[in-house]
Amino acid sequence: MKFETQLIHGGISEDATAGATSVPIYMASTFRQTKIGQNQYEYSRTGNPTRAAVEALIATLEHGNAGFAFASGSAAINTVFSLFSAGDHIIVGNDVYGGTFRLIDAVLKHFGMTFTAVDTRDLAAVEAAITPTTKAIYLETPTNPLLHITDIAAIAKLAQAHDLLSIIDNTFASPYVQKPLDLGVDIVLHSASKYLGGHSDVIGGLVVTKTPALGEKIGYLQNAIGSILAPQESWLLQRGMKTLALRMQAHLNNAAKIFTYLKSHPAVAKIYYPGDPDNPDFSIAKQQMNGFGAMISFELQPGMDPQTFVEHLQVITLAESLGALESLIEIPALMTHGAIPRTIRLQNGIKDELIRLSVGVEDSDDLLADLERGFASIQAD
Repeated sequence: MKFETQLIHGGISEDATAGATSVPIYMASTFRQTKIGQNQYEYSRTGNPTRAAVEALIATLEHGNAGFAFASGSAAINTVFSLFSAGDHIIVGNDVYGGTFRLIDAVLKHFGMTFTAVDTRDLAAVEAAITPTTKAIYLETPTNPLLHITDIAAIAKLAQAHDLLSIIDNTFASPYVQKPLDLGVDIVLHSASKYLGGHSDVIGGLVVTKTPALGEKIGYLQNAIGSILAPQESWLLQRGMKTLALRMQAHLNNAAKIFTYLKSHPAVAKIYYPGDPDNPDFSIAKQQMNGFGAMISFELQPGMDPQTFVEHLQVITLAESLGALESLIEIPALMTHGAIPRTIRLQNGIKDELIRLSVGVEDSDDLLADLERGFASIQAD
């Protein structure tokens, strides 16, 4: 089946009991057993039919062996990192979500794990960071918030050569835009609150594994740690995913128009967008992505206040998160990446004047007019 059809009919798309065309919300904590050990479901932390539906769907969409749903993207990331033990070393992309940095720096390091941050676009630097205790390479592509693009196939090949796991956060792309498992990656994860859910009404995380062995390990950790996605949220997520292709095409179309506008605007000092032909990562993005995503980051000219700009917008919403129907804008240094010390942020290229825009599906003319309103506010100063 084509991707658009898989969204509707992939995984578990209907209720086998009553024939409902929508999977019901099984609001049950436990399930009656006819015989000990023979029923598919026993306790909702271990498994729930509504959660199973969304887990099967994401596995289908990502071309994986098994999918797992968690209470948040951070819960998914934490569970994946729980594959490792004290003394293990992990290479991490140096441009990652602030919440991921916080988890690594403030929590996981205290359990004896070590991490090295590397620009994963530089394969030589990644290989040089490998030590005898290295167990995995973890990265985002596109990255958050600078939208850097790493050659996924090359990273997967390098990881395989050194017997390491390769783990990619695919949130910014979604499986509509890229499928890392097809390029050799071992584990893919998502903050499902973003493009997959798409409606700003659910918090969730998803993990997809390439092999049965990895699936068994993640499944065990999911049950043992217990940070699972509840039935109501599972149902909301699956419902949102049905329209992913329609939404993503609208996101991509709008983002291309917004990029063209921002690229030539005199108030924009620098722009970050995978579809920019002047972007050094453009050829890799074109090769491994089906479209360039709908995230754009940009810096204002010196002396122009990004806070004034974002606070004068009326259509584009000033808020954290991304991937929603509505366009969302934020200042990473003050919001999503505020947990990262300023010296590290600046070292990684995340300047105080950087603005991150998640392009929604509103009429593009309204979005362009709103951006004009924002630019007028800072030029008036």
